[in-house]
Amino acid sequence: MKMTPRERVLRALRRQVPDRVPKSFGWTPPVLEMMRARIGDVHPHDYFGVEIRSVGPAPTRHPGEFSRYFAELSLPAETRIDQWGMAEIPDPHVHYTTYVHPMARLSSVEELAEYPFPDLLADYRWEEVSAKVADLHARDLAAEGAMACTIFERAWYLRSMDQLFADFAWNPAFAEALLDRITAISCGMAERYARADVDVIEMGDDVSMQRGMLMSPATWRRWLKPRLARVIQSARAVKPDVVVKYHSDGNPSAIIPELIEIGVDVLNPVQPECIDPAEAKRLYGDRLAFWGTMGIQTTMPFGTPAEIAEVVRERIRTVGEGGGLLIAPTHVLQPDVPWENIVAFFEAVEKYGAY
Repeated sequence: MKMTPRERVLRALRRQVPDRVPKSFGWTPPVLEMMRARIGDVHPHDYFGVEIRSVGPAPTRHPGEFSRYFAELSLPAETRIDQWGMAEIPDPHVHYTTYVHPMARLSSVEELAEYPFPDLLADYRWEEVSAKVADLHARDLAAEGAMACTIFERAWYLRSMDQLFADFAWNPAFAEALLDRITAISCGMAERYARADVDVIEMGDDVSMQRGMLMSPATWRRWLKPRLARVIQSARAVKPDVVVKYHSDGNPSAIIPELIEIGVDVLNPVQPECIDPAEAKRLYGDRLAFWGTMGIQTTMPFGTPAEIAEVVRERIRTVGEGGGLLIAPTHVLQPDVPWENIVAFFEAVEKYGAY
């Protein structure tokens, strides 16, 4: 039976069998320019039939004043400061920037209390989100609420990673206060998304690297697991059946059972360079769906179109068996991915993706 795009996504992410494997992808600005030259002004998601779209709150009308946190630094003119106060110095390699951490030199909870956190929970920022979700649903598309950098990444962006880990050991009061403030904002956002009736909420923090965790599982359990559980609970208290997607690049195998325990439904991106997607399916496929599995370090940039088609076929045969797969590249496509490989990916999903 043919399904609507939204039905297809929800069945797959709820580990049921859809009519076809759903798909998605993202891109860097140079890849978008390349695609524009090929497809014109049509949105790439429309052109390739992507079944799910992201929504988010409106931009802030009241940006914070962060100059005092960089007073002793000489930042280049092209530096961008985001709503959280993190400074980003653009890099010629497109996707990468140099971060300058506004809280790096703070030392006390009192200083933290004075920090101008963004007004992400202000009503005006959420006025249009429900309408955007309703519009996507009217088009039979699934809606995803974007909450990447849910706790850990946001904290180290502000504090710096080395200083945050030092806080865990030597300034725990500061770490507790910072993580709790970020968690409160994330809980509020999760609740807002649930009230807007999104189908999926994307949470996540890069807590792993290619060879394993960035921290010990015990450290993750102490500082991050209970806070992530609260964010998930905030969404589920409003919409019990909302799908929770969790993103961590690298290999988070050490904590996958505990992510399931606290309510994660979908793991993303399942990088095949460091975690075997078929093995993950075998171990957790009765409790977890998978989003991604197409490597952007290997297959997407360096494979031939025929090799890409074969990997797609294999992922659908293994990870997609019995449902539970939304196939996608494991990150935004970089400039080294040729047009022919993008087309090959989507053509292969069309060819092999029917159940």
